[in-house]
Amino acid sequence: MDRSSSSLTDTLSPSSDTETPGPMEWWSPARSVPSPDVRAGPSGEVLESSAAKEMVLNVLHVKPGGEDILEEYKSDKSLSTRCRKQLVNILASDMTERHGRMPSRKQKENYALGIITLFPSLKDPFSPKGYEHFYDAEKGMGYLAWRLKTIGRNKSKRPAKEESPQEQGPKRRRSTSSAGEQLQGDACREAISFLSHSTDVTSVFQKMRSTLEHRQALVHNPQRTTDIFKTFPRFLDVKGLVNQDFTLLFGVETASRLLERWNTVFKPKIIMEAKRLTQTPDVQQLLAAAEAYGQNDNYWDSDMASLLLLLHLLPPTAGRRRIKISSSDAEKKLVYFHKSSSSLEERLRDQENPQPYMIAVGQTKNKMDTFYIAIDKQPIPCQATSSLGAFDELFKAHFVFNTAYDSSLVQFYRFIQTTIYNIDLKSTDESPRLRELRAKILNDS
Repeated sequence: MDRSSSSLTDTLSPSSDTETPGPMEWWSPARSVPSPDVRAGPSGEVLESSAAKEMVLNVLHVKPGGEDILEEYKSDKSLSTRCRKQLVNILASDMTERHGRMPSRKQKENYALGIITLFPSLKDPFSPKGYEHFYDAEKGMGYLAWRLKTIGRNKSKRPAKEESPQEQGPKRRRSTSSAGEQLQGDACREAISFLSHSTDVTSVFQKMRSTLEHRQALVHNPQRTTDIFKTFPRFLDVKGLVNQDFTLLFGVETASRLLERWNTVFKPKIIMEAKRLTQTPDVQQLLAAAEAYGQNDNYWDSDMASLLLLLHLLPPTAGRRRIKISSSDAEKKLVYFHKSSSSLEERLRDQENPQPYMIAVGQTKNKMDTFYIAIDKQPIPCQATSSLGAFDELFKAHFVFNTAYDSSLVQFYRFIQTTIYNIDLKSTDESPRLRELRAKILNDS
C-alpha cells in the first residue's frame, strides 16, 4: 500500500470552513493549565480528552511557535500544512524530552487525542478514534510516529504490506445474495450461450443478473480472470451492465453516493483545498476549469477537473518497488482524451496501462460526448454521458472485474471508496494524508 514519507513532506492545505471549538478564552496564556503528565480520572473519556487537550495546550503555550499555531486555528478554523508540521514537530520533541526516545503507546495516544480535542476540525470522522492520522497504535503509523522515528534516527524497517494484492477494496470477494436466484450447471451454460446471441437488451440484463455468481467466481479465479470478456462479451456492446453488477453487489444506496454527493458535498471543498496547493501551471489550469471560468478547449470540463484536483491533493507516493511520479503524470493513468476523428482501436492498441482507465471522446476536452472504460485493451462503453458519471462507472469496474487500483492512484481511489462510497471503512488501510483531507472536507462549520 502507499505510505507517506517520514519527512512529512506533503501538499495538503487547510479548509477555512471547519468548526471552531467554542470560545477562545481557553487559549489565553495567562490561564493555568495542568502538567502534561495529567492522566484521566475515573470519570472516563471526557476527563481523559480534557486532560489530553490541556496537555497539548500547555506545550504550545511554552514552546516557540506554539502561539502561532493557536492563532492560525483561531483565525482560519483549521491548520495549514506548515502549521500542522510545526505542531507535530513541537509535540514529538516534547514527548521525547519528557518520556525518552521511545515513548509508550499510551503516551503517544494521549498526544494524538489532545490534538483532535484542542483542534476538533482535525478529527477524522471515519476513523474509530479520530486521531489515527496522527498516531495509529495498531499499525505504528501517523505523523507523530513518523516524526519520532526521524528524531530517534530509527532505521529499522517499518512494518509494511505490499500495495498489491489488495485484500480489501476491489480485490475482496463479495456476496451475491442480493442478486436473486442464480443459475447453476447446464442452466447457467445455456444462459451464457443465450447472452452471446440475443438482441433483446431486456433479456440480456435479466440473464446477466442471474449469472452474477458465476461471473464473480470467474473474475476471482486467477486462472480464468482473463476470460471474462470471452465468456461475457456483452460488456463490450451493451451499456449499463457494469452499473447493474455493482448495484447487485453493494445495493442502490451505495451505488448512487458519488453522483448524489460530489457536486454538493465534495467538489466545493476540494476546489477550496486545491487553492492552497503550490500553484503550478497544471493546478492553475485545473482550478480554472473546475470553477468553469476557463474557456480554453484544452481544459477538462468542471467535474473532470475537480476529480483531477483531488488527485493533486492525494498525489502518488513512492512504493517499495517503484519510483514516485507526479500527479500530472498520474492523471494519464486515470483518463485519456481521445479526439473523435481519430481511431479508438489504435489508441487502445498503443496504450500499455494495465489497470482500468477512462477514455473520453469528443472534439475538445470540455465538450466530451462519449466515454469508455478501457480494461485489457478492451473498450467498455459507458452508460453515462457526463465525465462524472463515466468516472462513477470506472470506479465500479474495479469491483465488478476484480481489478486492483493502479499503484499511482491507490490513495486517490481509497478516498473515493471509503469517504464517498463508504465501502470497507474499518478494514481499508488509509494514509494519514487521506484522513487529514477527509477531516478538513467533512468537518463543516
